[in-house]
Amino acid sequence: MSLPWRNKDRGVKKKMKENNSVFKRITSSREASMVIVLLVLCIIVTILSPSFLTVKSIMDMLKNNAVTMIMALGMLCVLLIGGIDISVGSTLAFSGMAIGMLAKRGIINSTPLLILIAVIVGTICGLLVGLVIAYGKVPPIIATLGFMYIYRAMAYLISNSEWASADALGDFKNFALNKILGINNVIWVMIICYVIFFIVMKWTKTGRKIYAVGSNREAAAISGINTERVELFVYTIMGLLAGLGGALAVSIYASAQPNMFDGEEMDVIASCVLGGVSMSGGRGSVTGVLIGSFLLAVIAKALPLVGISSIAQNTVQGVIILIVIVLNVVTQRMMDRNNLKGREM
Repeated sequence: MSLPWRNKDRGVKKKMKENNSVFKRITSSREASMVIVLLVLCIIVTILSPSFLTVKSIMDMLKNNAVTMIMALGMLCVLLIGGIDISVGSTLAFSGMAIGMLAKRGIINSTPLLILIAVIVGTICGLLVGLVIAYGKVPPIIATLGFMYIYRAMAYLISNSEWASADALGDFKNFALNKILGINNVIWVMIICYVIFFIVMKWTKTGRKIYAVGSNREAAAISGINTERVELFVYTIMGLLAGLGGALAVSIYASAQPNMFDGEEMDVIASCVLGGVSMSGGRGSVTGVLIGSFLLAVIAKALPLVGISSIAQNTVQGVIILIVIVLNVVTQRMMDRNNLKGREM
């Protein structure tokens, strides 16, 4: 016969064990912890500014940050192999100016063709970066720093001290205004990119090779993976997405200027780091990048709404990013500790 207080103790212990398992589940997932941070931030901003969480506000935020969110996918692949690319903003400007000048001079007016040309220009830029890094064995930071200046200079060169205004772009600017099923075309492009990358990184050999090279390059080479080809591939994809971003940016802002998105590479890298992507390679996910990009977009949208002056916005944004990254590091350490405990006999 069991005593009633013993049954009560067992119930309390069982409940505590369940609570601990829920807490462990949350703290053992970077994505889960990031979602919590994102929800808390959204609640705080909504309390301070009720207009924040409206459908129109969210759609505008996604449209205005779609370029960064798309390029973050390419940066994910680059960071996963332990590389970095700080030339993406310049690649975007070069590809955007290329189609801007073509449209302004009336050479090409077809929207799909202009987007394709921007993508091709970006892909070639990424291919050149990849060749220098993969086969020239130049450190990524040095190579991409050089190309950053080269591509930005080429954007100024083809502009010939001109810029393409909304009138000069013709129908191309309407691409970012049109909607399908009530959702902006730019957002649809972003959604398609994330679906493709989620499938590729999770269920294909290409995705596994990228993770393998980033986790242990020597072991990957011994197992038969052509590490140089993988490296070339990820920088080419980064260039492709930067070119696509150039086309979208020109359409969104209805102008093409050689200085557009100057410094954008920092936001792209920050989106990945906020999403838990390791700068040393081998760790990160498409889901994490999506959450990190969305978090960065929320911060950028929220600061003006809550009345923070433009001068102080960069400081506050930097502090918030730093806090989130620290939380990310703490979560990763807890994950590593839990994994080690699981291996103990």
